Amino acid sequence: MHLVFVSSLVPVENPSSGFDIANRTVLDGLRALGHRVSVIGYLQPGHAVAPGGDMHVLGELEVTNARVDRATKLRWLTAALLKRTTLSSAKMLQVKRTQIETLLQGLQPFDGIVLNSVQLPGAFADIFVKYPTIYVAHNVEADSALENAATASNRLERLLFKREAHYLRRLERQLTQTASAVWTFAEADRFGFGHAVSGRAAVLPLVTRWDLPQSSIETAPEHDLALIGTWSWKANRIGLDWFLSKVAPLLPPDMSIGIAGHLPDAPLIAHPGVRLLGRVPDARAFVEAGAIIPLISRGGTGVQLKTIETFELGLPSVATSASLRGIGALPENCAVADDPADFTQLLVATVAQVRAGNRQRCSGAAFHQAQKDLLLGTMREGLSRFGMPLEATRQNPGMARKTNSAPYGLATREGGKSQ
Repeated sequence: MHLVFVSSLVPVENPSSGFDIANRTVLDGLRALGHRVSVIGYLQPGHAVAPGGDMHVLGELEVTNARVDRATKLRWLTAALLKRTTLSSAKMLQVKRTQIETLLQGLQPFDGIVLNSVQLPGAFADIFVKYPTIYVAHNVEADSALENAATASNRLERLLFKREAHYLRRLERQLTQTASAVWTFAEADRFGFGHAVSGRAAVLPLVTRWDLPQSSIETAPEHDLALIGTWSWKANRIGLDWFLSKVAPLLPPDMSIGIAGHLPDAPLIAHPGVRLLGRVPDARAFVEAGAIIPLISRGGTGVQLKTIETFELGLPSVATSASLRGIGALPENCAVADDPADFTQLLVATVAQVRAGNRQRCSGAAFHQAQKDLLLGTMREGLSRFGMPLEATRQNPGMARKTNSAPYGLATREGGKSQ
């Protein structure tokens, strides 16, 4: 098949953020199944597009709030208010709808569009939903926005998050209800868009990279605990704040704690072993240099890619329940606790074993291969629905397409055959 992959940010050569890693995995999976994939989206400054060709970059765009000035944020907010859309989709309005329509026309014939998350698909939803689509839900974004509103630091921030949740709910409803299939990254999210959608939804297992490199275990740990993340993202920051305020004060003062990643508005930290390292040149090397990986998610939806990477590397970890969304079988070197005191106790005990010479590493190859096998199987089943009328997928979600009546040809949902 010829598929069009629409994403706010195009997959990149060296993905680092969770969003980029998921993008690249979906693209690699579609290509591994033998499909031709044309990609539409923006490129974040400082990145190079993923190899493989057929990339249609709409321009460079910085989308991270913490990396733009106040004037840019105000411009985004103004666009969101005027267009009655989300702030995240307002960021995508650097191009006009006619450019999107012309680009799609030039890519035809194609079999369907894979809409990756809500940002760019939501900005031009009325264009994309004319065609057969699959919607990829990184999270139930409306629920995440409501969680952010509940933990907002002031009234204005709370109102903005509630507004975002209102418009996200509307866009997610449109994109999921018109999709032939919905792919989520966690089982809970499969039911997050309502009963009418859940029958067409399936969990898409993820890997952090398609080919798993060998892990190095010879070097001594640089930190007892290693944490890394995009801390400007509210859901991640909630987990870090919980760790620093509830767990770190209970840890022994001689425990070293390395925290990598940009941390805006860093809180006061009492524990003497905490080191704020900012952005590190090699995220994977930083993680492997830690003795234990605390997996500290406390909210949000969707899968935690840092959890998947930890399991792929075979690193010992202590995880909250929220960090294990989308994970089936846990490796033997992962312990689970949600209470701060219990979490601390497990960290102390695990670090003690490492210091005594037991690194508690295991092979992550089996986990990685199992994730890939399940991912490809889910993709095959979802893509088979592009050959069915949408009504058929709603009535019988388990149906599989037997034949593609119009390979490399596309009929829009308005009834017009593509040229």
